[in-house]
Amino acid sequence: MRIGSYILTIFGLALLMVVHEAGHYFVARYFGMRVEKFSIGFGPTIWKHKPKNSPTTFQIGIIPFLAYVKIAGMNPYEETPEDDKGSYSNASLRARIATICAGSVANYLFASVFFFFGFLLGGQVIRDEASMRVSVHPGGPAAVVGVVAGDKMLAVNGEAVSNWQDLTRLIGPHGGQEIDLEIERNGQRIHVKPTPNKEGENPGKIMIGPETYTVPVSVGEALVLSVKYPPKVVIGFVKGLGRMLTFKEKPQVSSVVGIVQDMSATVRESIDEGLRQFGGLSAYIGAFNLLPFPALDGGRMLFLLYEGIARRKADAKTEAKVHVVGLVMFFMLFLFATYSDIFLKK
Repeated sequence: MRIGSYILTIFGLALLMVVHEAGHYFVARYFGMRVEKFSIGFGPTIWKHKPKNSPTTFQIGIIPFLAYVKIAGMNPYEETPEDDKGSYSNASLRARIATICAGSVANYLFASVFFFFGFLLGGQVIRDEASMRVSVHPGGPAAVVGVVAGDKMLAVNGEAVSNWQDLTRLIGPHGGQEIDLEIERNGQRIHVKPTPNKEGENPGKIMIGPETYTVPVSVGEALVLSVKYPPKVVIGFVKGLGRMLTFKEKPQVSSVVGIVQDMSATVRESIDEGLRQFGGLSAYIGAFNLLPFPALDGGRMLFLLYEGIARRKADAKTEAKVHVVGLVMFFMLFLFATYSDIFLKK
């Protein structure tokens, strides 16, 4: 089962990459651009095919990560005739903007497919924040002192709590300090004394959350939820980015290794939750790729926006060099994240 979950996760991630590149491919073809290659994976080619009357060679590499499309005219170091209507460089600004954005849009839309089947198979998880009853993370500070699922939070250090904002506000400042937690269990009031985390990924927390339960959903309800959840992911991504940029939250980076480990563990526990996480990851990839950073689609968009404002194209070779710098930075970050996921995570 462990091997199967890893295989499913790897192919799930590969699918997200293929969806992204398919967005670029179909929009480029819609605007008449000549797509010379559509590659899935990298390394030695194990299969390739060029359909009759098609300019595109479709191929599969031996390693099922990454995918890319090669559009004629995107390489500034290639000579492109000005009358070549199938070239990216000769396409209208609108066509080039649409082509660059299409990958992220494809990931965003495809997220709904994962969410739909995740909700249809597993139902919707409801977080009961009104009752103040809790779920408990195994091995966390609350679990260590005997807090169990279903306990109701009443007070922290003698101060009553009526909502989760109160609970977070009263516990958060006491990282590394013992607190008095009053709870209700089976009609009885009990006092326990957990010590919130002082350091690590969850400082100031005792690792509890609202009690959750699952309710089945119909096809129609799953369809509605599948449309509602992708924007929630994007909004969460933007808020998290804002917190990191204002130094309110430490940046967290995961490599492909870390993502595969986490996702495969989820798939082993629950296929429907795995599908929902893939949906969230697909929407996240769509939003991330539009960040205005070199080598990302958002970085390319900056140069296109400059063209639209200045009424002239940016120097293509200068743009290519900027993207190479961004690519090198991402590669170094990838190596660091991979090293951390393999050797530093316990």
